[in-house]
Amino acid sequence: MGKELTCFKLYDIRGQLEVELDEGIAYRIGRAFARSLGLNSVVVGGDARETSEGLKMALAKGLQEEGCDVIDIGMVGTEEIYFATSHLGVDGGVEVTASHNPINYNGMKLVREQSKPVSGDTGLLDVKEMAEQQPWLAEDNKKEVKQGKYSTFSILEAYVQHLLGYIKTDNIKPLILVVNSGNGAAGHVVEAIEEQFNALGVPIAFIKVHHLPDFSFPNGIPNPLLPENRSDTSDAVKKHGADMGIAWDGDFDRCFLFDEKGEFIEGYYIVGLLAEAFLKKHQGEKIIYEPRLTWNTQEIIESEGGVPILSKTGHAFIKERMRKEDAIYGGEMSAHHYFKDFFYCDSGMIPWLLVAELLCVQGQTLSSMVAERIAKFPSSGEINSKIEDPETAINRVLDVYKADAINIDRTDGISVEYSDWRFNLRMSNTEPVVRLNVESRADVVLMEKKTEEILKLLRE
Repeated sequence: MGKELTCFKLYDIRGQLEVELDEGIAYRIGRAFARSLGLNSVVVGGDARETSEGLKMALAKGLQEEGCDVIDIGMVGTEEIYFATSHLGVDGGVEVTASHNPINYNGMKLVREQSKPVSGDTGLLDVKEMAEQQPWLAEDNKKEVKQGKYSTFSILEAYVQHLLGYIKTDNIKPLILVVNSGNGAAGHVVEAIEEQFNALGVPIAFIKVHHLPDFSFPNGIPNPLLPENRSDTSDAVKKHGADMGIAWDGDFDRCFLFDEKGEFIEGYYIVGLLAEAFLKKHQGEKIIYEPRLTWNTQEIIESEGGVPILSKTGHAFIKERMRKEDAIYGGEMSAHHYFKDFFYCDSGMIPWLLVAELLCVQGQTLSSMVAERIAKFPSSGEINSKIEDPETAINRVLDVYKADAINIDRTDGISVEYSDWRFNLRMSNTEPVVRLNVESRADVVLMEKKTEEILKLLRE
């Protein structure tokens, strides 16, 4: 067996450049992906990082040498690969991206036919094993494999048409939107949407921040989940009197929203907002949510006549559950939003379009749309603690709180519930970190007090 490839993670491929991932390894991944899944056609693309093009071409070479045709759709976000895989009816897709990882990293996200994720329990470990063993080394001199074809293609127009199908453009009233691509891959899609809006007479004005792709990321790695990365969007909203701010990560599969005051809105409350928007249009549908923070989402789904379904956190789990339940929408507090009509995949473009339409239809500001929900279910947001022995720390907390709990759920980590507050604790899959989320029923002081108590116990 060859040397272990440590760039293979639970859900995707990610690693430090020239240490865990290089063009030689990308070539091996291409061959292994095509061979282990028996692929005849694969669509490939890459994000705005400097190394993405080279890794993508090495990957393509590996795919072609296994007789697999490659369609290259250029510099794109992950969801454009999801779209292209299903739209073009090919056997698989690969986006070369490190999303919001540091600048010296890169990686890949893999899907099979119909944009189904390839992760730890759906074929990624087979790809890893084959990439390590390289069975083709013994064969290549003996037999002539027919080379796969390489071609380039743009799906941008079809993809943007699909995106605009989620809203009624007639509903849109004049809006000013700040859009921050973080010098990642989102800019070209914003421009294509803007072009369509102009052609249709849709009165949206875009204020563009860090709009052009720049592999040196002069304004920091695009990760709006980090509070230090939010001020540029927030300041622009205030300066231009915008109705909303939108910021994306590097491969724009997550989008983060700011209200008209420039305040960042936790993803948890956006899940509730989108659930409500879908159930107003599609009554009685199923909606997938996750265990970290739940009360707001549950209450909204039930009050709108929908069916709430709890799933383990993580894109592979949520996509699988959405397919199984045929759910119309699924959301995570980490700003991943999943849509039935988008091949059960996550999109960072559909959410802001839906919220923009909601602003116009309801005639309310974004802050007023979420203020009541935030007051009703205040939450801590996710707090990470680096801990030597995560399991022991979690059990220590559980021992203190389990006696009086009215419910303990183990869908993902532990969720412990009382009548007026609840918390979820879960371990990271990749590092010695414990993640805590706390929420209460309309009691900020209680929520903050319990957050402090649990953190103290955890970090003993």
